[in-house]
Parts: sequence; structure tokens; C-alpha cells
Amino acid sequence: MFQAILMTQWKWARLPLLAATVMAFALPVLSVQPSRAYLGATNAGYVMASMQGWALWYPLLAAAAGLLLAMSAWSQDHRLGHVYALSLPVPRWHFSLLRLAAGLVLLSAPVIAITAGSLMAIATTDVPMGLTGYPLALAMRFTLAAVTAFTIFFAISAGSARTAGYVLAGIAILVLGEYGLSTGPSGVSLIEFIMDWPGPMAIFTGRWMLIDV
Repeated sequence: MFQAILMTQWKWARLPLLAATVMAFALPVLSVQPSRAYLGATNAGYVMASMQGWALWYPLLAAAAGLLLAMSAWSQDHRLGHVYALSLPVPRWHFSLLRLAAGLVLLSAPVIAITAGSLMAIATTDVPMGLTGYPLALAMRFTLAAVTAFTIFFAISAGSARTAGYVLAGIAILVLGEYGLSTGPSGVSLIEFIMDWPGPMAIFTGRWMLIDV
């Protein structure tokens, strides 16, 4: 049954998944191109500035890959009223776990691609003295971010439209609470509490650097 679910989800998600895989491989390779003339030289500051310019795209790609896979896993079930899932001789939780596992297997494609691209970018680049390449650390962080995004959006997509409405209402309350607290005398920021360490979404912030000190 797992193989059938895996092939079905691959059929639904193959186009965005292939696009995410290509971008995951190309991103680290392209990130070293603008600074290639300075690599191996003494201008490490230019290299760092170039790496920071590309750093935003890694978490965005990880979140997009997780979102697309999660939405494609349940889109057909929602469209057909979950008839296929209810007709299977397995509990609903078992079916959901199979879908989750299949999505994680498919998510390995952009993970492998960004690992290969990062290793190739470092192998073909002379890193300036004082700086170090972190291809495996970057790939590991991308993996954690993609898995986090996939599991969150998978849980949201698995529910009904009412569940999605509750989630959107919760996000709206969070934004309003953020505005009220940040402008109040306490100066507390709910967004910073979630996005900064040890918040649950801290993996998406911080330094996403292929070459760093």
C-alpha cells in the first residue's frame, strides 16, 4: 500500500517537486558565481556580503517545497470527498501516516539536490583565507526546515476547510496580539518568541551561509 501511495503522491506533485529539486541544486552553485572573482583573494568581506544576499532564498525554498508537497498530498482527497481514503481497509491514522511517510520520501529529492549542489559549489571554489565552507551544515539545516514546513502544512491540509479557517483565525489573532504587545509598555514580541531560538520556527531564521567565518 505504501508503494501505491508513494507513486500516487509522486504523480500529483512531480512538476513542483522537480522544479524545487532543480532550484535546490542550482541555488548554492549560483550563490558563489558573483563572488568567484574574489574567492581565494583577500576580499573576504565581499564574499560574505554576497553569501548574505543569497541566504534568504534557502529557507524560502525549504518552506515552499514543504508547502507544495503537503498540499498536493491531500488536494485530491479534498476534491473527491475523501472517498478513496474511507474505502481502504485501514484506520484513518494509518492512512495519514502512510501519506506523511510518502511525502518525506519525496522531500528527499530537493534535500539530495541541495547537498550535491553545495558540495559541488565548495569543491569548485577557492574559499578565501579566514572563511570556511559549510555545505553539509547548510544541507542539514535545509532538511530540518523543509521537514518542519512539510509536517506543519501537512497537518493543516489534512483537516477540513473549517480546520483551515481556525488556523487562519489563529494566525490573525497572533498578528493582532503581536501588534498590541509590541506597541504596549511591555514591548513583548510574539513573532520573535516563535521565530527566535528556542522557538518552534527558529530553524527558518539565523544565518544561512554556504561560506562563513
